[in-house]
Amino acid sequence: MAEQAAPPVQPQMRVLGQFIRDMSFENIMAQQGGGSDIQPDVQVQVNLDAKKRSSENQYESSIKLNVSSKDKTGDTTLFVLEIDYVGIFHVENVPDDQIHPFLLIECPRMIFPFLRRIVSDVTRDGGFPPLNLENIDFVALYRNEIARRQAEAAPKADA
Repeated sequence: MAEQAAPPVQPQMRVLGQFIRDMSFENIMAQQGGGSDIQPDVQVQVNLDAKKRSSENQYESSIKLNVSSKDKTGDTTLFVLEIDYVGIFHVENVPDDQIHPFLLIECPRMIFPFLRRIVSDVTRDGGFPPLNLENIDFVALYRNEIARRQAEAAPKADA
């Protein structure tokens, strides 16, 4: 009787918690007494970070957004929103060589809908139309960051 190979162990992930580590919203238009016939141009910068926590199989993954809105017709800044949103995850059965991309792709994908809701509420409560963020391609972000790091390291290797 031939032995059957054990089925591959599936990665497991649980969200243990989510929180805002840091947030700032500045309504610059209101501070300067701006008008109402404004055409906003919104720019969003996204940074990701992850780290191991002291408990076994626990990790933090964070999405840091820097959102600025300027008037298309002038160069007046309307508002600035900075937020660092963190998820705490229990992750098992992910090989060591795959944990880094897992924490910077799959984990942010899980918490992004909650962050999107917060951004929408904050901009609405700040006196602007709710900002509904587009979906973020976390795979492309990860690949771009890896390419950037490799390009940064390449000149040093040539020296």
